[in-house]
Amino acid sequence: MSANGGTLTGVGVGPGDPDLLTIAAARAIAGADVVAYHAKAGGESAACAVAAGHLRDGQIHELLTYPVTTGDTTHPGGYAGALGDFYAEAAHRLAVHLDAGRDVVVLALGDPMLYSSYQHLHRLLADHPGTREARIIPGVTSITAAADVLARPLAEDDEVLTVLPGTLDGRELARRLRDTDTAVVMKLGRTWPKVRRALDEAGVLERAYVVSRVGMDGEETRPAGEVGGGDVPYFAVAVVPSLREGVCAASPGAAEQVAPSPAGEVVVLGLGPGDSAWTTPEVSRELELAEDLVGYSTYINRVPERAGQRRHLSDNRVEAERAAMALDLAAAGRRVAVVSSGDPGVFAMAAAVLETADDDAWRDVTVRVVPGMTAAQAVASRVGAPLGHDFGMISLSDRLKPWEVIARRVHALAGADMAFAVYNPASGTRRRQVAQLRDIVLEHQDPDTPVIVARAVGSDSECVTVTTLADFDPEVVDMRTMLIVGASTTRVYRGPDGPRVFTSRRYG
Repeated sequence: MSANGGTLTGVGVGPGDPDLLTIAAARAIAGADVVAYHAKAGGESAACAVAAGHLRDGQIHELLTYPVTTGDTTHPGGYAGALGDFYAEAAHRLAVHLDAGRDVVVLALGDPMLYSSYQHLHRLLADHPGTREARIIPGVTSITAAADVLARPLAEDDEVLTVLPGTLDGRELARRLRDTDTAVVMKLGRTWPKVRRALDEAGVLERAYVVSRVGMDGEETRPAGEVGGGDVPYFAVAVVPSLREGVCAASPGAAEQVAPSPAGEVVVLGLGPGDSAWTTPEVSRELELAEDLVGYSTYINRVPERAGQRRHLSDNRVEAERAAMALDLAAAGRRVAVVSSGDPGVFAMAAAVLETADDDAWRDVTVRVVPGMTAAQAVASRVGAPLGHDFGMISLSDRLKPWEVIARRVHALAGADMAFAVYNPASGTRRRQVAQLRDIVLEHQDPDTPVIVARAVGSDSECVTVTTLADFDPEVVDMRTMLIVGASTTRVYRGPDGPRVFTSRRYG
């Protein structure tokens, strides 16, 4: 005991197993004059139970009983107000000991600085005049302990791990789960039904696990998909582990707890129009997990190389052969990513793979499609919202359909008076269709109808021009160009950043 004030120490006692208490934590607990710990009303302190073997006679115990553990309270300030008053009163109780020169240890499950009640007391007491020193002793977190129980890596290489509270809004939980590689969701209990829905919505429920009461009596591990609502304790976490590796070979018994690695499959994905910032996190994760990449060489070369990943590059005109190769690889147990630009379902590889897979040889192969930003979206965004109302999309390539069909559809789009995006308008040898497109549209639309000519959007050589049907020059169009043709309701005006284009949602 010191007359110059006492030491405040936040001690992490780990997830529940007394054997996971650190040597530093054990020494601090044994040497304290005052030991404080939290518990709900009528309950016992789990943190105190972990530390029990290191407590000694003569120590003062301060049981800090929560006034409320859910959002239900009659406090005029609501849940936050009730807890605010509780922490202020608890800090005052501990300050009396510090002022008297007593050394105070506050026990915290896991680590004192991770979703812990000690954080609030530290803020209130670290600079208190009677506090000689404020220290924190780290503890083993339930995050890492749960992963160790599973014997699954939390994150490898450059994977991103996200730690989430189950109290988040369900839609926000799902969004964050989609936007990360691996995750741990804490604060379950009452929140589990919502967390389970978010895991399912994010597409990670099948590879997630619920680990309950780590290091405590009744420790349990279950696949998240098998856990219903209402039977998850507060002392539980949901883990979405790394997919880079299967079960750790050195972990005895892990094979019974963890599902085997997934069978071969084909994932058809879109990189977006050009800029790597337009590649979604979901697509990036799939690229990381793929054992084989299959695609047109220009698109494959946009994907960073990764050790151990096989790349199968091909010409842009062999879509069916490319699809068959991917399906054969997947049938042999490989995880295959078929790479497209833009969105795979818009004039890209998704239809080719699904059509090829409609065969007895491949019907049992799993095929998934992961969306990407379309070129039409990217081009439209550069000038505003020319596709802001009803719109169409058409490809001018006559490699797979006759020009007569294309012309009939252009007539239909222009005659319907709606804006439309034009993919594959020209190539080195195919030039006449662009001029014919302009002439067909002029049969239905005024010469001053806006036309957006966009070349190499998302690259260093990007060029976007807003013109009209009357002034549009087909000779400027090449394979890297996309067109958007407006409707009678498409408007152009100048803004401080250049021309702005929108198709009105109103008529009359």
